[in-house]
Amino acid sequence: MTPRCLRPRLVPALLLALSIAAQAQAPAPASAPVVETPDTLDQPGSGPFPARQEEVASLPDHVVYRPAQLDAIKPRQLGLYVFGNGACSDDGASSRMHLLEIASHGYVAIALGRIRSGPGVTLPMTPAPPRQQDAQGRPVFPPPPTSYTGLLAAIDWALAQNADPKSPYFGKFDERAIAVSGFSCGGIQALRVAPDPRVKTVVVMNSGLFIPGTGVKHVEMDQPKSLLDQLHTPTLYVLGGPTDIAYTNGMDDFARIGHVPVAVANLLGVGHGGTYMQPNGGKAAAAVVAWLDWQLRGDTQAARAFVGPQCGLCTDTAWELRKKRIDASS
Repeated sequence: MTPRCLRPRLVPALLLALSIAAQAQAPAPASAPVVETPDTLDQPGSGPFPARQEEVASLPDHVVYRPAQLDAIKPRQLGLYVFGNGACSDDGASSRMHLLEIASHGYVAIALGRIRSGPGVTLPMTPAPPRQQDAQGRPVFPPPPTSYTGLLAAIDWALAQNADPKSPYFGKFDERAIAVSGFSCGGIQALRVAPDPRVKTVVVMNSGLFIPGTGVKHVEMDQPKSLLDQLHTPTLYVLGGPTDIAYTNGMDDFARIGHVPVAVANLLGVGHGGTYMQPNGGKAAAAVVAWLDWQLRGDTQAARAFVGPQCGLCTDTAWELRKKRIDASS
């Protein structure tokens, strides 16, 4: 049920119309630059395990975010968080502040692509081809540089490392603590991986499946709402409020999901861009860490961010939270 702390907000008709238009949630050009500032360079996260990013030969076309000192990790202490990028791009550093923050709390976060922005670039961005339109004037997108199958490959890799006595990750992953996530187009990639039985929770960020009749021709994003029926784990949507172009799609997803615990947390005023590149990933990353710690580690303190009418996100005016079966699941 919807908590009493929520007061439904009126969505201006213009914003509503824009958000369900065919252009809604369309991926930005992959070459869009990330603005760097001194505050967003090489931050190790705020958690107890200062984090780093790297590419590893055994997992090509992925960027791994992990605690820098793996020797400090106890057996079965690591969780896994695999992440699809905005625009389904292959810049695995485009949300690095968010991913470093997650990793600093004892997770290995794996993003699709290479380090194409920020410090330590290994492969610079290439210009995106111009967008095309169909006969009705709707955008037609070329195949994106990443696929949802890359998230499955990341899970496979982590579990193989966990079983390999020669790996620095040997025995350190908790194989019951696997989350799949993604931003915008990457959020739909996450939903495509969500049915995998190894996945224990799903985090969909600034994203949602297109309402029938409003989608775009895009191989990764053109997915039916019936995909939601395959969810088998607690699921969190993190949206940017009514100005987020994915707001209507994400809220429609939430309305349709009734068979698993689900929450939608709107960080008001941030729009589609979220807080991925704010220091330590901003408020959105903090909420995701609390969700992961609750769902994957059973942390009752972290659960307080979501559980009960006076939950942390219920009483924080920066957020608007709706939930189903969440309080009962605690």
